[in-house]
Amino acid sequence: MLLLRAVTGRRLPPLPLPRRGSSRFAPGSPAAGGRRGAAPVLAALLGLGAVLAYGERRRRGAQAAQATPAPRYPLYTREEVGRHRSPRDRVWVTHGTEVFDVTDFVELHPGGADKVLLAAGGALEPFWALYAVHNQPHVLELLREYKVGELGPEEAPPAAPDATQDPFAGDPPRHPGLRVNSQKPFNAEPPAELLAERFLTPNELFFTRNHLPVPVVDPGSYRLRVEGPGGRALSLSLAELRSRFPKHEVTATLQCAGNRRSEMSRVRPVKGLAWDIGAIGTARWGGARLRDVLLHAGFGEEREGEWHVCFEGLDVDAGGAPYGASIPYARAVSPAADVLLAYEMNGEELPRDHGFPLRAVVPGVVGARSVKWLRRVAVSPAESPSHWQQNDYKGFSPCVDWDTVDYAAAPAIQELPVQSAITYPRPGAAVPAGELTVKGYAWSGGGREVVRVDVSLDGGRTWRVARLAGERPAPGRAWAWALWELQAPVAAGAELEIVCKAVDGSYNVQPDTVAPIWNLRGVLSNAWHRVHVTVSR
Repeated sequence: MLLLRAVTGRRLPPLPLPRRGSSRFAPGSPAAGGRRGAAPVLAALLGLGAVLAYGERRRRGAQAAQATPAPRYPLYTREEVGRHRSPRDRVWVTHGTEVFDVTDFVELHPGGADKVLLAAGGALEPFWALYAVHNQPHVLELLREYKVGELGPEEAPPAAPDATQDPFAGDPPRHPGLRVNSQKPFNAEPPAELLAERFLTPNELFFTRNHLPVPVVDPGSYRLRVEGPGGRALSLSLAELRSRFPKHEVTATLQCAGNRRSEMSRVRPVKGLAWDIGAIGTARWGGARLRDVLLHAGFGEEREGEWHVCFEGLDVDAGGAPYGASIPYARAVSPAADVLLAYEMNGEELPRDHGFPLRAVVPGVVGARSVKWLRRVAVSPAESPSHWQQNDYKGFSPCVDWDTVDYAAAPAIQELPVQSAITYPRPGAAVPAGELTVKGYAWSGGGREVVRVDVSLDGGRTWRVARLAGERPAPGRAWAWALWELQAPVAAGAELEIVCKAVDGSYNVQPDTVAPIWNLRGVLSNAWHRVHVTVSR
């Protein structure tokens, strides 16, 4: 049945999304959820997938028996392939040195046309690497039915820039599916439609927020310095961090302060990267508790007065100043706060873009405080003196402009407000009549659990309760997002304004519009998320 529907272009039946416990099952909502084969996570992401391959292979096999000698294909450059990124211009992709025109397959793709288009004009391999179902001979056999050419012999990978001229020359390679907001420093987010397909965000697609060039670190010679008042100091190698302290694992969501900034820019211009809804991700982090390291260094569980733990990274600007940030000392040593000195991400060594060999992970707190490439941890009576603690990542009234702003008057952002966003359907999409599945994420700072997500299809006039997936977190330690979905019938020809809003365990709820929370840096953007779509006739 799946094969037949893929070949004929019909929508696939929904697959179930795991319940978050019986109490989380929304009243009146259906028991089954999921859009078009979501369970195998886009069974054929960009892949001309295996679910389609068998039937096509049999049909084309008969034709191949009478095939003429293999044709000679024209040669293309990568630049020429890159011009074919939409059905209007034809959708071309490459695999190895071969070029394929997959335009006629786009609408038949079991994972959805939008997933195929992520690789349009570029290589399939980075996307196929995420989903092993594609690494099978019959999938390649099917793909070759769409072959239109080959890459010219001169199409070798571009030479790396001269590191003496470019401080970013040592940056690591990145997944081409990321939506880049700036190249130098590199800042990018995954396609929004992929965010809610997995509870844990793949390392390759986790949003990247860099302020400076990525440092090159030799793990063998790496040392973390832990310092405090009175000259107390401790130096730890990576091996010592692993051997002296119990490994602790935490599943936590990190969100950039500027997530959804682009919506604020539509109200009034703001300063900052134009993040969409993808500057957020969830991973399983592993490492030593910061608490354990501080206690081992001789710092007590309590300190009189105001104290902070300052983090300093190995990433430095042209003048040698490092990126830095700080958190309150009480959070750093709290056994319930789960603050980590992390060396693993989703069971793997930290990727370079995400802090190799060691980073701070501060659950429930703005991502700016989870400093990467840690070189120094310092206990101090004052906050970090870093620019990013003192003169950035702070919120202001809509009446404050660049002539009147006083950064010293506002506290540094720590815990973030409640947040949610719609990941499917995407703005401007045309969806089929019948049952529509709406999907998204929700999260709140400070370990506050998301207890409900409300969804409207008519701009907020009427509401339905979405179904939350997963298990309930421990009280006060809801560090990870909740994925949610809603199924609802929609009529042909309708114009929908889909809206979502989340409610956390303290009954904090998102504001309905952006204008009252607008601020000159475009941070803390958490108004109702709105997506306009049409229903096909």
